[in-house]
Parts: sequence; structure tokens; C-alpha cells
Amino acid sequence: MAELIHGLQLFLQSNFPLLQIQLTDILDIAILSFVIYKLMWMLRKTSSGRLMWGVLILMTVMFLSSDNVLSLTATSFVLDKLVQWGIVVLVILFQPEIRRFLERMGSGRLGMVFAANKEPGQDMETAIIQTTEAYTDLSRDKVGALMVFERQNLLDDVIKTGTELDCSVSSELLKNIFWNKAPLHDGAVIVRDGRIVGAGCMLPLSGNVNLSRDLGMRHRAGIGMSEHSDAVVVIVSEETGSISAAVGGMLKRHLAPETLERLLRNELLNDKQEEKRGNSLPLLGLLLGAGRKEEDDGL
Repeated sequence: MAELIHGLQLFLQSNFPLLQIQLTDILDIAILSFVIYKLMWMLRKTSSGRLMWGVLILMTVMFLSSDNVLSLTATSFVLDKLVQWGIVVLVILFQPEIRRFLERMGSGRLGMVFAANKEPGQDMETAIIQTTEAYTDLSRDKVGALMVFERQNLLDDVIKTGTELDCSVSSELLKNIFWNKAPLHDGAVIVRDGRIVGAGCMLPLSGNVNLSRDLGMRHRAGIGMSEHSDAVVVIVSEETGSISAAVGGMLKRHLAPETLERLLRNELLNDKQEEKRGNSLPLLGLLLGAGRKEEDDGL
């Protein structure tokens, strides 16, 4: 077999002088391309992906300012000094991703690092229906509730502040979690791909000083979570029983259950469909993809 491959290489090189590449070179390039693509995909699903874009822009400016291109001496000097500390800065910025990668290596789950994202199937559809049903009862009984539906930005750090779970979303489970004497009722429930992955989680409060004074800590935490990520946060007020939703730092209040279900479908199910269509050309979409425009209502 080895002799056959070697003979094929000699034939190609003798008849096609431009084809001097070896089969090992093709394998080398394929492995490196796969690793780079998967790393970029991992960063794309976190807020660190924005930092990666900044690094790529910085590298482009460095190339253009070099002596071989535009010869921008002052700019090139400043950027060279900046890059001397770049490795340390990158380690600090990407510390959560690096730690997660090393933890999976140490636990023997390295394959999970490069595993393809599984399709949520009907889990998200069921989660929306069950959430709407639970929020209808919680609103009627004036039981406070706070749920976060994760989208592109991973919320692993938030999940670690509460109790990690792995279960399907059901109306009865949500009503038990948010019952005012339950141990996890004060925190938020985190939903990832239609499954509950955390409960009793602490969310960052909003820094917006212009929020209405009648908004409590639950609403401020929900708005803060939507400011720090692209998550969809749904809230039930303990005082009034009204249903609200926070998206992109904007709060939509006094929602009817039917309106809540329609909002969740628009924000979550449409995202899955757009992501699936974008995956038909994943590398091109990764390089050229732009953020989806969102329409938000005022406070």
C-alpha cells in the first residue's frame, strides 16, 4: 500500500510539476484547519468571540503597518510593544475557555471539546409551552419567577452560582422550584437548548439608573442578564403577578400568556432556524456573519 501511494505521488509530480504537495501535507493542513475552525466555533458561542474579532483586527492593522506594506513606523512600533504583552493579555481574557478546555482534557472528555452541537429537537418547543403554562398559574397566584433562556452566549459562569441540573422543562417542576418556600425559589432557572441546566442562580443587576422605581430586584436582575448576554429572560412579579420579558437590556412588561408564548417562539425558535440555515456554509457564515437585528420596546 505504501509503495502504491509513493508511486502515485511520483506520477503526479512528474506529470504535474505544480502538484508538489505531499499527502502528509494535505493531512497536516486538514487537521490544523479542523482545530482552528472548532476553536473559532467555540469562541463564537461566547462573549469572548467579540474579543477574538478585536484580536483579528489588531493583527490586520499590524500587517498593514509593517515595513513590507505601508511602512507606518510609529503605528508599527506601538503595536509591536503591545504584542509583547499580548500572550499574557489573551490568557487573562480567555481564561474561562482555557480552563474549560483543560478540565475536559483532564477528565478524559477531550472529544466533547470538538463535538458537534446536538440539535435540541422538540425540547425548545416543549419548554416554551410548559413555561407559558407555568407562568400563567404563577401569575394568577402572584408567585415570583425568573427564567433565563440561553442563546449564543454561554452562561456557564452564571450556572455555577446555583445548583446544576439536567432535566426537561415541565410546568409542575417550574411551579415547585418557584414556590416561595422552596430552597431555590429566590434564584433564576437557566434553560439551555430546551433543558433546565441550573436553578437558584444569581444574575448580575442592571446598571441602568433610569429604570422605573417600581421595578424590584427580580426585574433588575433580569434586565442585567439581558444586558450582559443575548439571553431571553422572563419574569413574574411577586407583588403584582404581571409577566415581563427582558431582551437586549429592554423590558417588555404586562404580557399576556399568549403574548409571552409568541415572544418566546419569535426569539428562540427563529434563532434556531436561522442558525441551522447559516450552518449550511459554516465557515463562510463564521467569517462574514453579523448580529441579528432585534426590535425592542421601551420601558
